[in-house]
Amino acid sequence: MSNPPEYRNAIWIFGDQHRAQALSCNGDPNVDTPNLDRLSMEGQNYERAVCGFPLCCPFRGSLLTSRYPHEAVPGHEHRLPPELPTVADAFNAHGFDTAYFGKWHLGGFKERDGRAALAIIPPEQRGHFDNWIGYENNNSQWDCWVHGGEGADAFQYRLPGYETDALTELLIDYIQKQGEARKKGAASPFFAVLSVQPPHDPYVSPERWMGRQNPALLDLRPNVPRVPWVEARTRRELAGAYAQIENLDWNVGRVRQALVDAGLDLTTHLIFFSDHGDLHGSHGQFRKTAPWEESLRIPFIVGGLQPRYEGRSGRPDVVINHVDIAPTTLGLCGIDKPDWMRGHDYSGLRLPERPQQEVPDSAYIQSVIPTGHGDSVDRAWRGVVTRDGWKYVVLAGQPWLLFDLNADPYELVNLAHNTRFATERRRLQARLAQWIEETGDRFELPALA
Repeated sequence: MSNPPEYRNAIWIFGDQHRAQALSCNGDPNVDTPNLDRLSMEGQNYERAVCGFPLCCPFRGSLLTSRYPHEAVPGHEHRLPPELPTVADAFNAHGFDTAYFGKWHLGGFKERDGRAALAIIPPEQRGHFDNWIGYENNNSQWDCWVHGGEGADAFQYRLPGYETDALTELLIDYIQKQGEARKKGAASPFFAVLSVQPPHDPYVSPERWMGRQNPALLDLRPNVPRVPWVEARTRRELAGAYAQIENLDWNVGRVRQALVDAGLDLTTHLIFFSDHGDLHGSHGQFRKTAPWEESLRIPFIVGGLQPRYEGRSGRPDVVINHVDIAPTTLGLCGIDKPDWMRGHDYSGLRLPERPQQEVPDSAYIQSVIPTGHGDSVDRAWRGVVTRDGWKYVVLAGQPWLLFDLNADPYELVNLAHNTRFATERRRLQARLAQWIEETGDRFELPALA
């Protein structure tokens, strides 16, 4: 194995509403993702990663702060408290240049007050990144407005073309500048984020990608009920989402080539994930906020540093959560997590030189404040997903879901109210109660016999 470089950079690339199952390297026959497949093959694919709270704003708050939603961003359109330190602060403190490009959704802007795509996020509410070009929220991929700067240097403009492509151009331009600085001996290590809205609805992408999908030929998951309206909607929306995912995969390839061209491919980690999944008709449900696998489980791939670096590869048997992403990324760059971060640092599973730590036995999952939107769960819930393959979720005072994911990966058999599994239910509720106490959360657990 070659010696590790003096420093390592890191890039996050993540989309919105991209479920873990929707990658060809994860077995989906409907989609072709060669660049992400390569990233998975060369690196690590965390197949059991979960999003903690399957909703944009709460996930993003926990992603940046490594704190749970009830401590940071508890609901839709809630603002990230500007006084909370973020992962950018941790990188800035170690001399890294930090940059963020794309969807933010942490400004607390209410859609009823206008169009979020045109809202301006004040500089003090941009997560403390050195460079920030983004927007609050946008559901119109060919009409995406970004802004940045402050004072006399403030700007706002409409991105040319399709959102994912144009935002990728901003990251590529940043990579090129970092490469030029490196050649001049003036480079700092960097941490950069590319956050795009697709494959979020509306499920449309450029014709090149839309033309590859035929709704009638899609293989639907076994848990999509063959109810005519459910199946019709599922096929229509999935075709567009798969087109968006293939476009995103192509852009991941563009980023990798930019790193090669800039001479940064051997010193840069690439971490790909999503903020949450999309049910797409599974269990007759759509969109997010629910704890079923298609909504809760996200892609999470750690790659890069190729071809010379030979870190550990494979598919680690751990349940990485949203609060774990920031400390793991810091660890990959040789930085220990600060005390204010809640999450676990999994970097030792990738880098032999990083300390191996005992991994958590489970992940804590939540819906703190329901959105009240259509196609969403309109009640708060709490739950736990364990390394040994169980999922347990409760409503206030009421068991809701219990699945043996090893035997029942499509969650067709709910065991929550079957006394045959009372012992397992008690064990999981005890672990859930421990999570609630450890994180300072509050929730009414059921009374179990």
